[in-house]
Amino acid sequence: MKSLNHDMSPGVDLTKRQVTGAVRISHPIYHDLLPPCNDACPAGEDIQAWLALAQAGDYRAAWQSLIADNPFPAIHGRVCYHPCETSCNRSELDSGVSIHAVERFLGDLALEHGWTAKAVPSSGKRVLIVGAGPCGLSAAWHLAMRGHAVEIHEAGPVAGGMLHFGIPAYRLPRDVLHQEIARLETLGIRILLNRKVEDVLLEQSNGRFDAVLLSIGAQVGRHIDIPARDAAKVYDAVTLLRAAGIGEKPLLGRRVMIYGGGNTAIDAARTARRLGADDAMIIYYRDRAHMTALPFETEEALEEGIKIRWLSSIKEMDGQTIQVEKMALDADGKAQPTGELETLQADTLILALGQTSDTGFLRSIPDLTLAPDGTVIVGEDMQTGHPGVFAGGDVTPGNRTVTTATGHGKHAARHIDAWLHGTTWQRPPRHSLVRFADLHLPIYSDALPSQQTSLALDQREGFAEVLGSLSAAQAQHEARRCLSCGNCYECDNCFAACPEDAIIKLGPQAGYEVNMNLCTGCAVCFDQCPCHAIDMAADAAAVAERAQ
Repeated sequence: MKSLNHDMSPGVDLTKRQVTGAVRISHPIYHDLLPPCNDACPAGEDIQAWLALAQAGDYRAAWQSLIADNPFPAIHGRVCYHPCETSCNRSELDSGVSIHAVERFLGDLALEHGWTAKAVPSSGKRVLIVGAGPCGLSAAWHLAMRGHAVEIHEAGPVAGGMLHFGIPAYRLPRDVLHQEIARLETLGIRILLNRKVEDVLLEQSNGRFDAVLLSIGAQVGRHIDIPARDAAKVYDAVTLLRAAGIGEKPLLGRRVMIYGGGNTAIDAARTARRLGADDAMIIYYRDRAHMTALPFETEEALEEGIKIRWLSSIKEMDGQTIQVEKMALDADGKAQPTGELETLQADTLILALGQTSDTGFLRSIPDLTLAPDGTVIVGEDMQTGHPGVFAGGDVTPGNRTVTTATGHGKHAARHIDAWLHGTTWQRPPRHSLVRFADLHLPIYSDALPSQQTSLALDQREGFAEVLGSLSAAQAQHEARRCLSCGNCYECDNCFAACPEDAIIKLGPQAGYEVNMNLCTGCAVCFDQCPCHAIDMAADAAAVAERAQ
């Protein structure tokens, strides 16, 4: 936690020319800038907009604003790695806004009250989606909200993909997952389970679909060649998490080792403990600074008694022994073997080395290109080389997270919608990004974030959810911590500060305008705007007149 002692007194810039006087050479203009939270969100949420509605206590409107970009707030409020909070300008003051906690509150409130979106008139177009993971489900929602009939063909027994099979229930309760997915069916979206697609183009033809989205995800665990002898018990993490996700209890033994350093390794270790292992240890070949797992995930694992052996590499497993080699980081931060070996005891080894997609069946699609790692190559419009066949999520190159896949689904839906109408979708121009240094905060209130409750360590033996929700009062407090960076929230500072009464209030949510007959260009309004929603623009006519 940063110190709350700040000197926020505005400094006087003696190099800045003071422009007030008989001839105005600049005048204030109101504009919108891009807050860093919105900029960092992989799902493209207008975070600042729905936080403002939550701040006002209009929770349903906040939820409606949120699902315009992300239809699964109760899910994402639990599993997103929230880069929005890492980027939040408020972290320069005390700590970032707990955006994920407010998002979860809104999502849970919607489930509690059964809020749904309104269906729209049919476009007459049909879209096939292969795979019911976060990308496919997101695309289905956004396509349905544009009036298209959507059918999802899912090879597995339940919808959700890695949301169901890759994320343990202690992080994402299955009732929450199922309820948010069920909301899609209220829009007429059909989800066909145990429907494995072997021939995409034949499936498209038989169903008379106008377009196809491939969103099969990455559910095949990667393996490496570790010699294993004498009935050594080796699992991959994807298989273990999948088994736990459907209620099975693999016999792992008392001592379990997990090889890997990502979030899946953390989930596998915590799951092993809940399946009865007394000792769960993660083996990672680099140090903590280079671990790919999210810091808060690592902290939670350590709190639960998970051990992590840094700078270690597994050489082989023989029965119930594992040979580990000590590693050392070179000048470039790469792990190098030292030749120093140690033998450890373990009943089971779990490999958590990442996942890949099973895309072999796509090779029959003409003009579709697969990368060497098996991912599908797409253009800027997320279309493969075959017309009308699009792809998104983990099956395409890029960052593999739930929120990224959800953003891909929205993005793909925009392009598919445009393609169905014979046009192309163009991303609108982005506003300039506003940083903390751009804000004017001579006065602000210290406001520490609300804390989510969590299960006591001695209650974490099963798969009950570990982290709790915020109350309505906490959620509103958290939303009020938002600084509204770069966008006017009608605080009236400019109106009160203007010495010439040149600022005119236009009414609630209508903003302000400037009476140029009264404005002297003194820039007091600019200096008093806390969120940098005002800039000073050159008064071209006055400058030209002065130059004569």
